[in-house]
Amino acid sequence: MNLHGIVVAAGRGERFGGPKAVVLLGGIPLWVRAVESLRQAGALTVTVVGAAPGGIPGGIRRRDSVAAGLAALPSDASHVLVHDAARPLASASLGRLVAARLQVGDVDGVVPGIPVADTLKQVEGARVVTTVSRSGLIAVQTPQGFVLDALREAHRADDSDATDDAQLVERNGGSVVFVPGETSNLKITRPEDLAIAEAWLP
Repeated sequence: MNLHGIVVAAGRGERFGGPKAVVLLGGIPLWVRAVESLRQAGALTVTVVGAAPGGIPGGIRRRDSVAAGLAALPSDASHVLVHDAARPLASASLGRLVAARLQVGDVDGVVPGIPVADTLKQVEGARVVTTVSRSGLIAVQTPQGFVLDALREAHRADDSDATDDAQLVERNGGSVVFVPGETSNLKITRPEDLAIAEAWLP
């Protein structure tokens, strides 16, 4: 398996108040933490997409930024880990777990996830319509791992937006499985999330 990585760091960070990737967590930029996690997980190279030193330009949508990263991968790449700079606490062990499951060879993609703990309600405006069963639901994280050909084909086949790359692979008929994620692998969305992330630092 010729494994490489992509770190998406091109988000505008509207809910955060500005680009998040260059924000410091424990004195280290978020994008640097994400890159190092993939390197320690076994990625031979890591392409950063977005406003980071050495990064390549991203797109308007997240999927456009991932496509730019895919185009920049080495020609001999066979598998890829796609990670978000906004998840700086993902451990190298999690990346290795995703990669190991991917290497088994019977799937197109692998995502880490944790069971949904909160009660879920479907609403219309302010009115609660129904309670949604949590059975069989997980909250998905990154890094996500893919057979490179399957992910590229999914991007070519569907130009609509998606919240993650696994959604594109699913739409294209690909097989995606999950492995246990990490509670500490939180997503930095708002400024207060940084304080929570600081508490998780060793």
